[in-house]
Amino acid sequence: MYIKSNILRQPLHALLLVATLGQGVAQAQAAPALLQAQPAGQSASAVLAPMLGVTKAGKRIVAVGDYGIALLSDDEGKQFRQAGKMPVSSTLTAVSFADDKNGWAVGHWGAIVHTTDGGESWTIQRLNTQEDRPLFSVHFFNAQDGVAVGLWSLVLRTSDGGKTWETVQMPAPPGGGKADRNLFSIFATPKGSLFVAAERGTVLRSDDKGQTWRYLNTGYKGSFWTGLALNDGTLLVAGLRGSLYRSTDDGKSWLAVDSGSKSSLTDLVQVGSRIVGVGLDGVEIESTDGGASFIGKQRDDRLSMTALVANGNSLIRFSRRGVVAEKAGDMH
Repeated sequence: MYIKSNILRQPLHALLLVATLGQGVAQAQAAPALLQAQPAGQSASAVLAPMLGVTKAGKRIVAVGDYGIALLSDDEGKQFRQAGKMPVSSTLTAVSFADDKNGWAVGHWGAIVHTTDGGESWTIQRLNTQEDRPLFSVHFFNAQDGVAVGLWSLVLRTSDGGKTWETVQMPAPPGGGKADRNLFSIFATPKGSLFVAAERGTVLRSDDKGQTWRYLNTGYKGSFWTGLALNDGTLLVAGLRGSLYRSTDDGKSWLAVDSGSKSSLTDLVQVGSRIVGVGLDGVEIESTDGGASFIGKQRDDRLSMTALVANGNSLIRFSRRGVVAEKAGDMH
């Protein structure tokens, strides 16, 4: 299943649920010989573009999404403005900052872009216009060590701040066959272990900053689109049709948890003692017991939610229509 891509131009739920791998898609991914990266255009309506990834850069909020748009907020999410310089106009799917200045965003055409000024301007570190093999997620431990993951078990790692990226050869999955999972969301525990939420009920783990990986058995067969390591080390992965699995033993075993929703979940965050998730069809779920149980609610407008970030004890939400302006009566 191919998500985190081309999300704006069709209904979000249709794209997230349609399998697009196969010969036809592989042929379509062949890029024209003269394809060149184009910078993102400046737009007064940038805040309405779908944002697929968001994080904090110090006190600043940085979100990335379709058309290569990056949005910045310096007032706790009350107002957003578009970054001044972005060298790609293809969809950006995720963003990670090592500190308040150094950040990386990834997306279509295997793009990796880097900023040293908190997201004001970006430069290309990697781009492969010969195939649209998108990167779906990225995590940086510090200003030097980072890992990006994407389509068909694509894993890239750097130890020099992205000046060079090496492709990691992934092991064959249990039972044999090719390493061809789509890797959707990478996240780290407080101790530094890396986990990836992927399709076919797959979770992968690395304890050496992405150099080697092993598969964890969750017992699920569908796709996980997001994952989260809680402050106490508890692991959560969630995705298709509201599926949510929890591990309290460092990923050795997993139990299914009723998420309170049948709509697919796209992001999870911890806010103090709460865990909050968002998803398609305007769904939002919440747990106050470490993810052992959840209660779901839904927006009146059924607006599909794509990402969220904790800002103190509050949440900033993003959707297929950009930044979400909350008002009374939106949820029930």
